[in-house]
Amino acid sequence: MQEDLPDAEAPNRASVARMYDAMLGGQHNFAIDREAVAAFTAIDPQVRTLARANRAFLRRAVSFLVRSGVRQFIDLGSGIPTQGNVHEVAQSLDPACRVLYVDNDPVAVAHSASLLADNPRADVLDGDIRSPADILAAPRLRALIDLDEPVAVLMITILHFVTEEERPADVVAAFRDALPAGGWLALSHATDEDRPDTAEAVGRLYRARATSPVTARSRAAILGLFDGFDLTGPGLVHVPLWRPDPQDEAPGDPSAYWVYAGVGRKSR
Repeated sequence: MQEDLPDAEAPNRASVARMYDAMLGGQHNFAIDREAVAAFTAIDPQVRTLARANRAFLRRAVSFLVRSGVRQFIDLGSGIPTQGNVHEVAQSLDPACRVLYVDNDPVAVAHSASLLADNPRADVLDGDIRSPADILAAPRLRALIDLDEPVAVLMITILHFVTEEERPADVVAAFRDALPAGGWLALSHATDEDRPDTAEAVGRLYRARATSPVTARSRAAILGLFDGFDLTGPGLVHVPLWRPDPQDEAPGDPSAYWVYAGVGRKSR
């Protein structure tokens, strides 16, 4: 555990952002986060493989979006910086790309700010996806992102931390409505259809140990989050099946990766 984390004392609950960092082999997490990941691994032994597959989807989606003409990205629930960040992928293809990271975890925000200190085309905002109006009105966003030009909103494994009572479809709609014609949405989301017992057990784990509960959803419900967007090929698919690289080996059982992924363009 590094000593430069902003927390004066170790927390009493695991953080979603820090757990994901631990799953990816990062260093910015506490013992309580690693213990929660160990409990997750006991439920699904390939959780780290799933996390890496989700990270690979992010890289492929950002690359696709840059090739499609996008030069601005808003990464919601961006988490703790790790290898293959959005700005690294996008700016390697075009240094003019601009990226705003948004997270409400203090560790994620602090480390993002440190990482981006010398990058004038990337910034981080302390914000909660459940308050889209606050994010969209934030001076940091307005200073970096021109909402009259093409923008891609990234919601990578974040909406399953928004409960039904918090109305995830309305969250997506708020960002959709702020996008110009031709704006994009990239999304990945846990499903409870492929492995319902696993999803239920993971939900109990997060409710008991983490700062945010998990609400896995059906494929139809996840597809509904793309309302107002036209999905690009191959549509909404298990995360390793979204435009895999030529060298990627197709999974024998895609449902073992119980996360759906898709990318859509604003249609109205």
